[in-house]
Amino acid sequence: MNWLKDPLVSFLAIGAAIFLVTSFFSDEEISYDVEISETDVERLRDQWELQMRRPPSREELWDLLNQFVREEIYYRESQRLGLDVNDSIVRQRMVQKLTFLTEDIATASPIAKSELEEYFEKNQDDYRVAARYTFSHRYFSVDRREDAEADARRALNTQEPGDPFMLQKYYSARSESQIGDLFGRDFAKALSALDVSSSSQGPIESAYGWHVVQLKTKEIDHVPDFFDVLDKVSVDAKQAARLAANKAYYEGLRERYNVVLPETLKEI
Repeated sequence: MNWLKDPLVSFLAIGAAIFLVTSFFSDEEISYDVEISETDVERLRDQWELQMRRPPSREELWDLLNQFVREEIYYRESQRLGLDVNDSIVRQRMVQKLTFLTEDIATASPIAKSELEEYFEKNQDDYRVAARYTFSHRYFSVDRREDAEADARRALNTQEPGDPFMLQKYYSARSESQIGDLFGRDFAKALSALDVSSSSQGPIESAYGWHVVQLKTKEIDHVPDFFDVLDKVSVDAKQAARLAANKAYYEGLRERYNVVLPETLKEI
């Protein structure tokens, strides 16, 4: 069986296999004419300018065109060889392109202002601005003091500066969630329950120790005016239209197909 190891035999076998594969796929619909349009040229030129920040020279443009032709020829020959069949990457790319096509059709025309307003009314909570708090604090460390809570309570009526703090001593227009990320959820909840006052309040415990705080301003949560968030509403409405279009398109296609499951899955 040493003849199987002969490189010439291997080469002929591979050639025969390719010939057999190509015989299963008709190439009548795959043209040997590669037509380059003005749109193709402009697209290649624009891609170059986007990457290089300058127009391509004549030689560079010809290199781009030659590369485009090479890729197109290789692509068509791959189709003739059936290399796109059962290829997961090609499959994913084709699904992606069909999805993009459906989305592009759905948003080809600008969404009317009345439709944007209707979308905004139905989704106001998505645009709600959370309550904001502006406050300063004095920190009392449990590591540096025997009774940090008692010291902080006494400091309510004094100007004692407290201990050095690794973060800021003053915060402006922060939401409860943002404050919770910095000091802990319990601290943020306690702070949000305070009234605005020129006097010190607390003490409030955080993940670091105890704090005497002065709540300077509290902005209640609210839904902004439609025109103040129009740009965001427009983006969100387009995305919703894309998702709805894909969902409707798939549901329409799904009705045409009969899915046959293996017996093992039917028993589950």
